[in-house]
Amino acid sequence: MIRSLALAALSAVYAMGAPEFEATQKFLVTYCKNCHSGKSAVGGFRLEKVSDPESLATDSHAWTRAALRVRNGEMPPKGLPAPELKAREEFAASVHQSLRSIACASGITAGPSPLRRLNRDEYTATIQDLLDIHLDIGHALPIDGAGGEGFDNAAETLFLSPLHSEKYMETAKLAMDFAAKEHKSRTRILVAQPGPGVTPDQAARKILAAFLPRAFRRPVAETDLLPYLDLFRAARKAGQDFEPAIFFALRGALVSPLFLFRTEPAEMVDGYALAARLSYFLWGSQPDELLTDLAASGKLQDPEVLRQITRRMLKNDRSWNMARRFTDQWLHIRDLTGDKAPDAKLFPTYSTDEELRGDIRIQPQQFFRELLVRNMSVLNLIDSKYTIGTSNLSKHFGFKLAVRANQAKQPQWVELPENTNRGGLLGMPAVLAVSSYPYRTSPVLRGTWILDSLLGTPPPPPPPNVPALEETAAGAAPKSVRERLEKHRTNPVCAGCHSRMDPLGFALENYDSIGRWRDVDGGKPIDNSGEMADGTKIQGPAQLKAALMVHKELFVRNLTKKLLGYALGRGLTLRDSCTVDAIVAEVKIKDYSAQALVESIVLSTPFRQKERPKEKKIL
Repeated sequence: MIRSLALAALSAVYAMGAPEFEATQKFLVTYCKNCHSGKSAVGGFRLEKVSDPESLATDSHAWTRAALRVRNGEMPPKGLPAPELKAREEFAASVHQSLRSIACASGITAGPSPLRRLNRDEYTATIQDLLDIHLDIGHALPIDGAGGEGFDNAAETLFLSPLHSEKYMETAKLAMDFAAKEHKSRTRILVAQPGPGVTPDQAARKILAAFLPRAFRRPVAETDLLPYLDLFRAARKAGQDFEPAIFFALRGALVSPLFLFRTEPAEMVDGYALAARLSYFLWGSQPDELLTDLAASGKLQDPEVLRQITRRMLKNDRSWNMARRFTDQWLHIRDLTGDKAPDAKLFPTYSTDEELRGDIRIQPQQFFRELLVRNMSVLNLIDSKYTIGTSNLSKHFGFKLAVRANQAKQPQWVELPENTNRGGLLGMPAVLAVSSYPYRTSPVLRGTWILDSLLGTPPPPPPPNVPALEETAAGAAPKSVRERLEKHRTNPVCAGCHSRMDPLGFALENYDSIGRWRDVDGGKPIDNSGEMADGTKIQGPAQLKAALMVHKELFVRNLTKKLLGYALGRGLTLRDSCTVDAIVAEVKIKDYSAQALVESIVLSTPFRQKERPKEKKIL
């Protein structure tokens, strides 16, 4: 195995050119030798371990860690000669490309499929669909943190804490008590009753046999059913009537690992596991009856069936869950309800108008879903002739949107007038607010947001002890944000990153912190011009979007990585980069179709298969 990895490493390095590997070695010797040589190497990282091409395969974690620390400016330590930003990024890019080449040398493979708990949103939606109730049952559960590619459905963060266990017991009781009183829910659950010729045990068994496969999202065996039949019998023995006893047994199913976790067979992704993967990706909830039937028949493994069912699921209203959750987290829109909320005193209209806040929040969510349903190009996210409009947003923008008069308050797909600068994500108030401070705009934050969220090329973190932006002295003439940033831009330590971030943010300075258009800042006309790191001169939002279109491959690749990570519910590995490459190529052929992106993810090897368990050595 090690021999084959070594050969893959050598072939990958020579394919890209041996000089690149030699350049990485020269970089390491120049800047790292003093601290990382010999037996006393700092942190246990010795240059000798990464001195030959084979180490790219056998010690990939060491290479990854070194590249990340160099790129982020953590190494070399302060006080020692340090490379310029360009040299750091070239080193990191070269290492990453070498590692990717090795990871993809054997083709596309399935990655890990870790066990994961239903997150709070998935749990709520699953309970609602399972019991046919409309109750926000999960609001009392702890908030799930982000992991993987930045989403709260990542397996890395979905462990089961003692607090979760306690809350699941409480919510299971609440859910079943509510369901026991709802006619629709009772009808769905109580498929049998004790009667002439039907014993309570027989009726309970029939109810459990119908309920448990839906709750556990796969067929159940007799051994799966018996524990819940025992719960029913115990409740009856304690003096409970039939219905309270059966609902008590069903409560037990709602705290079972088979319900709370998305379990899969160890060896393969069978039809039921694939149905669950698909439904939790596109709907954020359990499979419906059609998906379950396709899983049972084995037809779900057919690529053409998968394509057709994916299109059907995207058009279903339940796909709204995916559009909302993915967009909110990818674009960081959720932060507007926390420390990114615009200052209430400075922006009273935003803080007091609940309808406007709701429209601002829903705009990017519904725009993304419309692209999926209408099967339009994902490049509309950069710039578009269309947007989501309401009468509130029309007033906020300062021009008339063609919303239907009888539904003016409802978000709707509208064509934009010419030259409004509102097409795409960068014209949406939610994006402009979340990439600002609560009290003022920030070209730095907006530029960083574009590099990170749109292009997937985040700048390294700022060096320590960066001074705050200079405030205007009392009695002095007001200064624009651009003028106050000049000191940072002239500081050599800061200039490298600011030359990448600031021009992107300057182009958006006509938008204030809540996305309203303005022509003046600090009493002076807005200067929305800048020069990008590659020399491209831009002025204003339209030219910025045109420049981003030139780099559309970066955008599509980043969107693919994010959506693939969301679909798989885990962080992506180097091996997943081969899948990303293949999906991007397919989407490009299909004119960047939104449905082509989703279908390519669903048909990908990591989504449809799982990594084989490693064989245990027998001593």
